Amino acid sequence: MTITKNENWKAPRIGSAQIGLLEKLSNACAVSGNEDEVRKIVLEEVRPLLDEKNDNLTIDAMGNVLVSKRGSGRNRPRVMLSAHMDEVGFMIIHPDGDGLFRFAAVGGIDSRQLAGKPVSVGSDHLPGVIGAKPIHLTTASERKNTIEIDALRIDIGPTNKSKINPGDWATFATKFMQVGPSLRGKALDDRIGVATLISLLKSAPTNIDLLAAFTVQEEVGLRGARVAAHALAPDMAIALDATPAMDMPTWDEEDENTQYRSKLDAGPAIYLADGATLSDPRLINHLKAVGDAYKITYQLRQPGGGGTDAGAIHKQLSGIPSVSVSVPCRYPHTAASLTRLADWRNTVALIHAALSHIDKDTLKSAR
Repeated sequence: MTITKNENWKAPRIGSAQIGLLEKLSNACAVSGNEDEVRKIVLEEVRPLLDEKNDNLTIDAMGNVLVSKRGSGRNRPRVMLSAHMDEVGFMIIHPDGDGLFRFAAVGGIDSRQLAGKPVSVGSDHLPGVIGAKPIHLTTASERKNTIEIDALRIDIGPTNKSKINPGDWATFATKFMQVGPSLRGKALDDRIGVATLISLLKSAPTNIDLLAAFTVQEEVGLRGARVAAHALAPDMAIALDATPAMDMPTWDEEDENTQYRSKLDAGPAIYLADGATLSDPRLINHLKAVGDAYKITYQLRQPGGGGTDAGAIHKQLSGIPSVSVSVPCRYPHTAASLTRLADWRNTVALIHAALSHIDKDTLKSAR
């Protein structure tokens, strides 16, 4: 596949305003099933971008925000971009003493790194901490075992205990910050995808109809994306997400780290395959050709586990050609994730350039 660079093309800007938006999104609390805080930010950003006569915005029954931004000209492909609004977190189960509450994980969370983490609880963002028995009081056998979630409690203190009820959500209380070339915060999976999709809507190429899906409940089974893809009925789809940067030193110097192989400072990760999707090779080749033509740094995420909204999207209707592109991110699904500003900028640039070159022939060849 050959792509000729458009010398007049400019990548959408990722500057202080966009970093400020990511900060706002990261600090918002939106555990799967309770995405309203992020949804409000998305609507505030997106509504002013739409033409009342040509474009469309709906909030479906599950809470997905679905945006259709029409291009111009004839035979425009319908391209869906998906980014999930939800994050992993916790749900209060039962009061268990004077301001102590049992809780359950929502999404994939490693209980080993929870003890002592500050949390924000309920709609009033009440401050709390995840408490565990201190090491001084543990037995030798207890110290050999991982602390399970049922041995932990969220402690909000006696003053606020009457304000919390079973079913309330809780999230990590980490505040976003920029540290040199890095961005650190909670829920960068997938608030960085949400911020990317908003930036792309603000600079939407006119050669396509851009179908933006800000989805819900990805972390508990790609549920929102399934509904969104059925409603939008795109010709093709790209899922925007964050992927683990498996670039940390290994315990054994002789043991090469081959899992995922995504790294910080190596650009957006184009998925070949994951636990839920075999990416469409035509879209993989299109992204690679665009990256090469525009000299945008990118990397190939090796086949492995995990999954994105593409895992649900590609199986809808009569099949939707799909691929995932993620910003590499260290420590996802923990209290603080870390990514690079340069990788985010290259992700936005690659997707925008790729969209600008999509036409009716992009999927012409057989898969």
